[in-house]
Amino acid sequence: MIFKIIESTAFVFSELHAMSKKLLLVDVDCGVDDAQALMLALAAPNVEILGITCCHGNSTIENVCRNVLCILECCNRCEIPVYSGASRPLLGKNIHASDYHGVDGLGDVPDLAFPSLEALNKEHAALAMLRIVSEHPGQVTVVATGPLTNLALAVNMDPTFPQKIKSLFIMGGNMESRGNFTACGEFNFSCDPEAAYIVLNSFDCPTHISTWEFTVKNMLPWTFYKEWITQDTHKADFMRKIAARSEEYTKKCTGEEGQAWTKGFVPCDSYAMAAAIDESFVTDVIHCAVSVELSGTLTRGMMVLDLLQTLHKSHKVYIITKCDTEKLKFLLMEALK
Repeated sequence: MIFKIIESTAFVFSELHAMSKKLLLVDVDCGVDDAQALMLALAAPNVEILGITCCHGNSTIENVCRNVLCILECCNRCEIPVYSGASRPLLGKNIHASDYHGVDGLGDVPDLAFPSLEALNKEHAALAMLRIVSEHPGQVTVVATGPLTNLALAVNMDPTFPQKIKSLFIMGGNMESRGNFTACGEFNFSCDPEAAYIVLNSFDCPTHISTWEFTVKNMLPWTFYKEWITQDTHKADFMRKIAARSEEYTKKCTGEEGQAWTKGFVPCDSYAMAAAIDESFVTDVIHCAVSVELSGTLTRGMMVLDLLQTLHKSHKVYIITKCDTEKLKFLLMEALK
């Protein structure tokens, strides 16, 4: 009888522990910065990742899936299910970022061993999203660090999808018409402007956006980066290898006009992940309605802030403008221990 009480008590504590964790569903186009964000989340003790869905973007969908499996293997977290998703945007041609991330998306490291794609879950990413949030209604936070194609497909299949999500955190878009891919377009939104438009006009759950300009304004010093990747751990060694190409690319651009982002370390996707993990990370926001330009010759893919409320939209998003960079440093350091 005593043993049964102990077992029952242990089960209750186990359930309460699981309930206290933040449940995340992470959608990535896994390049180097996605890897940094994923490792940050994997190391967070208050987080449970229910699944990782993969999308075209920084590299091909096959490479993105391999990269995620590689990261999970590095972190000894291969139990987390990984799902392959959209291989191309809803319209238009594929865009990749091989100059920065390498052709394979993880820096083209010569001796990097990639797991077999046989380890992937057979369920399509969009269907997995719908199933996972339905199994945990109102509890799952979605973090999207790539093009929003999978989310657009999911909401088109089930318009109630956004109502089942606790909150949505996006790395993408811009707030000052400054692009990092086109003159006015941020890379993730430019990869699939239609998907970004659908998500920002269909999702009515609490939505938080970490824009390109925000990440640049809150960059970390190169001195921190050096300290971060020279930790004496397996994870730091892994990060040092995969980030070498992007570090070299960034520093080559230093001094060029319009390249302010090269003056520091900008782990773009980690800002959105940190915001999802720690509510105190964000210190200021703009609360307004947004949309995405689809037809402009120079502005296609640009996120539009409706500060004058001319769009008459009831749903407003939280555009992050300031954050606690010391908290980000702490989370990043913990990720590589």
